[in-house]
Amino acid sequence: MQLALTSHAVLPSEVYWNSMLPNTPMPKAIRDVLRPDLVEDKSSSVDVGKGGVNVDAGKGKPGGGTNVGVGKGGVSVNTGHKGKPVYVGVTPGPDPFVYKYAATEDQLHADPSVALFFIEKDMRPGTKMNLHFIKNTKEATFLPQSEHPIIFSSEKLPEILKHFSVKPESVEAQIIKNTIKECEAPATKGEEKYCATSLESMIDFSISKLGKRVQAISTEVVKDTQKQKYTIAAGVKKMAGDESVVCHKQNYPYAVFYCHKTQTTRAYMVPLVGADGTRAKAVAVCHTDTSEWNPKHLAFQVLKVKPGTLPICHFLPEDHIVWVPK
Repeated sequence: MQLALTSHAVLPSEVYWNSMLPNTPMPKAIRDVLRPDLVEDKSSSVDVGKGGVNVDAGKGKPGGGTNVGVGKGGVSVNTGHKGKPVYVGVTPGPDPFVYKYAATEDQLHADPSVALFFIEKDMRPGTKMNLHFIKNTKEATFLPQSEHPIIFSSEKLPEILKHFSVKPESVEAQIIKNTIKECEAPATKGEEKYCATSLESMIDFSISKLGKRVQAISTEVVKDTQKQKYTIAAGVKKMAGDESVVCHKQNYPYAVFYCHKTQTTRAYMVPLVGADGTRAKAVAVCHTDTSEWNPKHLAFQVLKVKPGTLPICHFLPEDHIVWVPK
């Protein structure tokens, strides 16, 4: 269910950020999804492409974010645990970060060389992991709340598809439908969720759940790289508190984030050094209570553990955002 949150949509997004979060740095993941004319002069055009529906922000070099499991790109991890690791594929299907879903056959068999989830005890300096941070030049940007063309609702799906010139039986239409459906689905036990379709609404939701003293963090990789072995460096930092709001970017013609707050998560900033020298600051989220997850969720099948037994962690793609108390 969408929540009724108040926002001052007439204000440019950056102005609203500064008014609500003074002296708070804006992470790259948010800067990348601000509408170009609200940040700097860039051309933008809508691109309805295979595997996802995105907005091309007109940048001349690879950049921006990734979509794990529901579109192009992703973050893949192999920690050498028992069991067959998997890569979360690019076909439309359940988002691996939505924990009520069982893994699909596509997710279990897409690529046997890499996986996504790992155990919290492995997050220590010296641990080596095969990671692939894939950048995507197609970036869906936020629209100001006052400029949304149609209400974000499954009841308006035919109008939404028509507005964006998407054929009803196409892969793109199914991705749009899945995104709306997931946003409208009820939250799991102990979870509070909201799909933010603007930066203002994301700020409002995060503040309503964590208070006004919050900060946002995101994964940042210095450059585009191939899959390689990364080593966790010294300086792993646990963020304040054991509650956070995590916002996962979804596939949609404009930026939509599936945000959910739980009281059983720990967030970390993890410095990584790749075999080729590439440095990254990755956000890892660890879930300390997985008892309400689907027993056939991808994480359990990959790590060969049962719900509620061990804290399960995952790195976040570059276009996902974590809100934590300061």
